[in-house]
Amino acid sequence: MESCCDVGLILSVVLWCSVLATHHVWPISRTSAQLVPATFCFGDSLADPGNNNYINTLSKANYPFNGIDFAAGPTGRFTNGRTTVDIIGELLGFKYYLPPYMAPSTTGNAIRYGVNYASGAAGILDSSGYAFIGRIPLSQQLDQFAKTSAQITQLLGSEAGSNLIAQSIYSVNLGANDFLDNYYAPFSPIGNLSAGAVNNLLLSTYQQHLTKLYSMGARKIVVASVGPAGCTPYRLTTTLAVNGECDQKVNQQIQAFNTGLEALLDGLNANLPGVHFIYLNAYDAVYEIIENPNAYGFTISDTACCGTGGTYKGLLPCTPLSSLCTDRTNYVFWDPYHTSDKANVILSNRFFYGDSSYARPMNIQQL
Repeated sequence: MESCCDVGLILSVVLWCSVLATHHVWPISRTSAQLVPATFCFGDSLADPGNNNYINTLSKANYPFNGIDFAAGPTGRFTNGRTTVDIIGELLGFKYYLPPYMAPSTTGNAIRYGVNYASGAAGILDSSGYAFIGRIPLSQQLDQFAKTSAQITQLLGSEAGSNLIAQSIYSVNLGANDFLDNYYAPFSPIGNLSAGAVNNLLLSTYQQHLTKLYSMGARKIVVASVGPAGCTPYRLTTTLAVNGECDQKVNQQIQAFNTGLEALLDGLNANLPGVHFIYLNAYDAVYEIIENPNAYGFTISDTACCGTGGTYKGLLPCTPLSSLCTDRTNYVFWDPYHTSDKANVILSNRFFYGDSSYARPMNIQQL
């Protein structure tokens, strides 16, 4: 039976556990050769390795039951185990997971193999995720990368530093918060716009950010589409969905945005000399698992393994007071928003090795 608890008590436990949590650079049990000199990640809670541990925000995950299947326990990752960024790092042959930029220890040689700037509740727009108070939007993540780039130049020298920046892989994964935690949220600063106008605003802003990343030396850039946010336990719960039916209004707008995003990346590939943008079709990759979970070894694709509230346990995030499922391997979703470690393994392999259904014009391994 699902447990019920007072929201104030949940927040108290969250804040208390956040004080106890610390971050370390966790090793990977890998022996394969490292394929690129470094990787740098920009994103939201789907990729956050613990940056939000160091800011004042309601979007935190550095407490149980998060990280229950991660060797280090709760580190600030919004899942039971690894993110797709962690797993792709393994596939690239790195010995350590990317450290969070905000950690005091992320300096000197710690940045030599890359940094993760992702922040829970972040968006393409600075305003997205406003309800969570603190977050680090993409514009600020790029400013942080500029500081890292300068540190790398100081560490390695101008020529070696420039070569590392040019030869590294960059992953960018944002957009869901611009819809669920901005346009479709109460009191949204862009709520008066039409769906088409919102998509145009997001795409034009994204283009500016990606062009800026290119101007700072990035040449191998992997950009994930927005997943089917209308199918998350959060959206199913807040819309009082029947029989796990996805919110098609949200999904259709996201699909239109994704079509525009792929065209945007095609244009950047054609017009920016020496760049390789890859479009990852995260929408279809996730939606196929949700629609046919049994084919991928899951039994439940509409309910959070760890969450509170409603039929789908999607109203409140995973906390030590949440109702925890008995077998995490059966669930596509770990919490109201985020996929489980098992699902992330499937997604990461599709992006790394997959055909043009999931990565265009090439996959990450080919990049």
